[in-house]
Amino acid sequence: MSPGPSLSRRRFLTATGVLGAGAVLSACGGGSSSPGAEPAEGGGGATGYDGPDVDLAFWNGFTGGDGPFMQQLVDQFNTEHPNIAVKMTVMEWADYYAKIPTAVQSGNGPDVGIMHVDSLSTNAARNVIVPLDDVAEALELREDDFATAVWSAGEYDGQRFGIPLDVHPLGYFYNKAVLESAGLDPESPPMDRESYEAALEQLKSAGIQGHWMSPHNFTGSMTLQSLIWQFGGDLFNEDGTEVTWHEDAGVQALSWMVDAVNTGYSPTDVGQDADAIALQNGQAAFNWNGIWHINTLKEVPDLQWGVAPLPNIGGTQAAWAGSHNFVLTRQRRPDENKQEAARVFINWVSQQSIAWAEGGQVPARNSVRESADFEALPEQSALAQQVDYLRFPPSVPGIGDVFADFNQALNEAVLQTLEPATALSEAAERAAKKLEENRERYGG
Repeated sequence: MSPGPSLSRRRFLTATGVLGAGAVLSACGGGSSSPGAEPAEGGGGATGYDGPDVDLAFWNGFTGGDGPFMQQLVDQFNTEHPNIAVKMTVMEWADYYAKIPTAVQSGNGPDVGIMHVDSLSTNAARNVIVPLDDVAEALELREDDFATAVWSAGEYDGQRFGIPLDVHPLGYFYNKAVLESAGLDPESPPMDRESYEAALEQLKSAGIQGHWMSPHNFTGSMTLQSLIWQFGGDLFNEDGTEVTWHEDAGVQALSWMVDAVNTGYSPTDVGQDADAIALQNGQAAFNWNGIWHINTLKEVPDLQWGVAPLPNIGGTQAAWAGSHNFVLTRQRRPDENKQEAARVFINWVSQQSIAWAEGGQVPARNSVRESADFEALPEQSALAQQVDYLRFPPSVPGIGDVFADFNQALNEAVLQTLEPATALSEAAERAAKKLEENRERYGG
């Protein structure tokens, strides 16, 4: 996802699936086949489309600053492919995820869509989207064409359901003027635990609360997830059947966040988005936020800031990331010409995704990410350094529902209503029941 400056908490929660992807998909039934359930069987697409004129419906939730960039790509594609007319329909992600299952069931779904990587398994289990192994084969796409982590994350139950467009990682933003005012080097922010905590102490001595710890999903949950991985732990076991965030690494990670509040490095009750605003206003030195924040900060007059990969606090390099993936929805009456044209569109946008990177993304495609044009985007390139150690949730249907408990634990601990170990343990117990319920719901 790539929220714009006016991102609301609800919009972010919905975009990441936390508001319950399983609930909005329940009307589509379980894992049984439906009309048109076979994967697409159209021709190639790697070398273009020379069939009759076709219209393609393309749905997504790019209502923020990223929307115009995608529209420009669609317009350019249409100009270069006179026999394919792509019409882009944009809606809020909440509406998108609620509407698309019903539209597919009624035979009115889009030809091409965008979904977040953590929504693929749920929609695949509900027969909303179709496998894309044949698409990847037809377009001659291979694992080594993409960032490994995001390519693997697009698979569910032994099949591919997403063609990755981008990754949007958490990043480390810093206010250079604030660092300099505290006697710290504005061009060399701290990158390990010892130097980071020393900088926070020096900032505190200068009367500055350096890192505001958010108790909210946005951006506290992404921070906590990153820290758990950095401390050598994980949120779930490998196949996503068990919760593990309450183990030692999770306790260490959440305790580090809480300790920042206890020692005065952070205020005690940080409001939604207040951590980002504090960086912009010169009240904080550091803010861990998403790559979409780049374009927001560029709009702040006279702000002296920088961005870098996340500091390594726990000893293992790791960072939270999301990803937008192309999907093909199930069609009642598959049209071979449309299927081939859709492949051409997906492949073309993937190859041209440098324009998408300008909207605040890291291209998933290696050839684009390693190009001189991408290197000319210094902020995005800085966060792309994390691509080899980005982490994604396991491909388990309904996994987004489980994060509500994780986020509750974060909130309780950072707001100091429960100790970190207790908050995580109680949340894990609740989440384990949801995982079991989801296995029954989705036939896992």
